[in-house]
Amino acid sequence: MRITKVETIRLEQSPADAAAGVRRERNLLWVRVHTDEGHVGLGETYYGARTVEAAVHELFSPLLIGRDPLEIERHWTNMFRLADHFGYGGAETRAISAVDIALWDIFGQAVGRPIYELLGGACRRRIPVYDTGGGPNYPDDPVPYVEELLDRGVTAMKVGAYPVAHEGYGYELTREELERIITPIAKIADAFGDRMGIAVDGHGFWGLPAAMKLVRMLEPFPILWFEEMISARDATAHLELQRSTRVPICGAERLVTRYAFADFVEKRALEIVMPDLVWTGGISEVKKIVVLAETHQLPVCPHDCTGPVNLFACAHICMNAPNAWMMETSRAFHEDWYPQLVTSNVVLENGCLLAPEGPGLGTRLREEVLMRPDATVRVTDTASQHYMGWRQ
Repeated sequence: MRITKVETIRLEQSPADAAAGVRRERNLLWVRVHTDEGHVGLGETYYGARTVEAAVHELFSPLLIGRDPLEIERHWTNMFRLADHFGYGGAETRAISAVDIALWDIFGQAVGRPIYELLGGACRRRIPVYDTGGGPNYPDDPVPYVEELLDRGVTAMKVGAYPVAHEGYGYELTREELERIITPIAKIADAFGDRMGIAVDGHGFWGLPAAMKLVRMLEPFPILWFEEMISARDATAHLELQRSTRVPICGAERLVTRYAFADFVEKRALEIVMPDLVWTGGISEVKKIVVLAETHQLPVCPHDCTGPVNLFACAHICMNAPNAWMMETSRAFHEDWYPQLVTSNVVLENGCLLAPEGPGLGTRLREEVLMRPDATVRVTDTASQHYMGWRQ
């Protein structure tokens, strides 16, 4: 079997979304890897779609065309060696992530098995989920929404703890900001006690002193973890933050590859490991990060608040990983958005996500997505000799 072409699909904004003022799709990029046996692997990444599209076609597609798609580790190494030569973070690693997912999807299709079985089999067939609310724009009364989550068996949620706009660059925490962050959390805790666990996401916004003040103020509430309260630039600062609170520190979607995670994990600067599969290197790399975390007896909760393929890929990792704890989902995305993009959706049942069924990922991109007027489809179908140094 040989790779015949690599295809990318990105969307700008559908007329319906434009009318509704929604701009959620323009940062998603899908990668489809085609083979001469008719298999089409699907991958995905998020953010800077145009830039990542260029990396897929100009850097990595020439390394793949004409090669065996099942040599996944070789392809990952070749792509990463090229990216690492010029500095591997950002668009290059996102492109590798999407391609890697697509190659695993082909592997599953070729042997007729789901990806988690190819990773070593299932440690579980379902995993608890938590619901993420995204940014800091809470409703005045979050109680009805939390009641609906509990009725569905969901007993954990994530809320944002950062301002929409701020002139202090995160190095000061005003009384108004503190009140805005605490008020909805207090309302949830007052109404439900510890029936609803709350994860708090700082999106890497705060400086260390402000973050330490904020975590102290939030400690009395039923907090599951503090996530990226400071930027993931410095493991020592994270360790100081971890030592300042009894609540676990979680991170980090902005850590790229096992090489970045290793420093944080080995210094015990994290108690919960949260790789973003479509940023940090795909299924191949997250499997290695999971093993790194397990070596240090740490749980893993993959980061996922983007597209449907990420959710499927994370589900396969979590079915296989013994130290997977929970999966992130967004009720609005899962129910309203993902069905417009993919042929099948993950199944949520009584607060758990069930193992995907079918070969490979278990879903496909809807063909009508490619027909949308705002879709840009780009194809590379020839190899290049310019990168032979990385085509081992």
